[in-house]
Amino acid sequence: MNPQATATPAAPLRFQTRPSDYRHWQLTVDDDVATLRLCVDPNAGLHPGYELKLNSYDLGVDIELADALLRLRFEHPQVRCVVVTGTLDRVFCAGANIVMLRTSAHGFKVNFCKFTNETRLAIEDASRHSNLRFLAALNGTASGGGYELAIACDEILLIDDRNSAVSYPEAPLLGVLPGTGGLTRITDKRKIRRDRCDGFGTLAEGVKGKRAVEWGLVDELAPLSRWDDAVAEKARAMAEGVERRGSEGVALDDIEGERDGDALRYRYVSLLPGPAERTLQLAISAPDQAPATAEEAHAEGAAWWVLRAFRELDDALLELRMNRPDVGLVLVRTAGSPETVLATDALLANDSDWFVEETRHLVKRVLKRMDLTAKSFYAVADEETCFVGTFLELALAADRTYLLCDPDRPVELGVSAANAGLFPMANDLSRLETRFLGTPEAVGRVLEHAGERLDAETADELGLATFAPDDIDWSDELRIAVEERVSFSPDAMTGMEANLRFAGPETSETKIFGRLSAWQNWIFQRPNAVGERGALTCYGTPEAPVFGWQRT
Repeated sequence: MNPQATATPAAPLRFQTRPSDYRHWQLTVDDDVATLRLCVDPNAGLHPGYELKLNSYDLGVDIELADALLRLRFEHPQVRCVVVTGTLDRVFCAGANIVMLRTSAHGFKVNFCKFTNETRLAIEDASRHSNLRFLAALNGTASGGGYELAIACDEILLIDDRNSAVSYPEAPLLGVLPGTGGLTRITDKRKIRRDRCDGFGTLAEGVKGKRAVEWGLVDELAPLSRWDDAVAEKARAMAEGVERRGSEGVALDDIEGERDGDALRYRYVSLLPGPAERTLQLAISAPDQAPATAEEAHAEGAAWWVLRAFRELDDALLELRMNRPDVGLVLVRTAGSPETVLATDALLANDSDWFVEETRHLVKRVLKRMDLTAKSFYAVADEETCFVGTFLELALAADRTYLLCDPDRPVELGVSAANAGLFPMANDLSRLETRFLGTPEAVGRVLEHAGERLDAETADELGLATFAPDDIDWSDELRIAVEERVSFSPDAMTGMEANLRFAGPETSETKIFGRLSAWQNWIFQRPNAVGERGALTCYGTPEAPVFGWQRT
């Protein structure tokens, strides 16, 4: 098999689904305990050409998992514990499907692992902020990405059947590494000794039973004879440890965009053709009016504009990653009522209602998705722009901001509580703090203007613009900037952006994505993994891999 062959879907990938359409997960809710059962359909791979054996997964499996997590947070606020388990005998999950990885283009592999990481982090975010506790009930062996899913949970219960183990077999079998935060989580989250991690990471057969507990790879064992009772008891104890958030959930509707050539239009978000090759415009707008109280927001439910708009933005960002690989530069524009955005920001910042809080955390996660998207983003603030509050976060997330500075064509920006840390980045800093890392006093100067409308000159003086051309130079400067950016090597730009976007302290989250970039963009392209006799190429065939032994 050609290791560079690409399994390509016949149509653009879709990222929207619902429980009734799941092919790989079963979601059940019994009062305050929900159960997610992994039951992968071997013949329902997202691409043709591979079989999802032994509950191995591809992007389609993770798309369903991400949807289930979102629905648990919004539609089932009474749930306090989520049991993640499997339906196969003696196997929980064999990890990412090897043939899928072998037959996918490199860029797809990177974005697949990135999405998988974001989904695992969504589990940890729900545990941290939504009174949800996750129990990985490993009914059989969990390998590679299957174990990585388990360690994203709060507790791990492993069946004690003398056969089931947890393992990271990537290095000994495939010549690569656990790609969804696995090595980072066993050291930083579970705080396992480095020497034991080293041994674990090179044992193809993994670790089972008492040694898995002793090393901290799982928390408890339960015998096969009382497995169901042990899972139920553990789930009940975990549920009792947290308070219920609410009783009546909010049903999430479909947010499919309408395609028209290269354009993709939703209700509040649009992806439109850009001014040059390999560019697109991403536009988001706010309505004229919006709820002022949590009760009014509940009444609108999934139609609440900020929830709807950022779910649409999330879908658009995934569209950019997966379906528009040749696009290098995205021009970000905003429109609509600044008053609506500011009023919504006040509600998001000051109300403790569970639905409002969940919406705030969704906005946070979508902005993080933008931070981690391998595209160049230029925010363009010209006439009738609406870069205020939460929308200003889009400009702060962009690589540059171009601000029209012309008294005859006034442009205004605005600051709110949303810019004071409501939506932290992966480095746990606000985007303003990250922007002004060397001059932290500048953050205070900007926030002093919260609630005000800033003219272009003031916004530029406060450091909110990268370039602020006047009317004479505006069109030419923006055109040159666009043409220059798309002429650069996309590999160089991805590397540059990944280095520049996360200044400041390192966290487990920044480690995960930084290390992912390193291993995906180097190890996964090396001949030892994907060459003609590389380990990933030879896996499942009679041929043994042949390695080059030079250390680099």
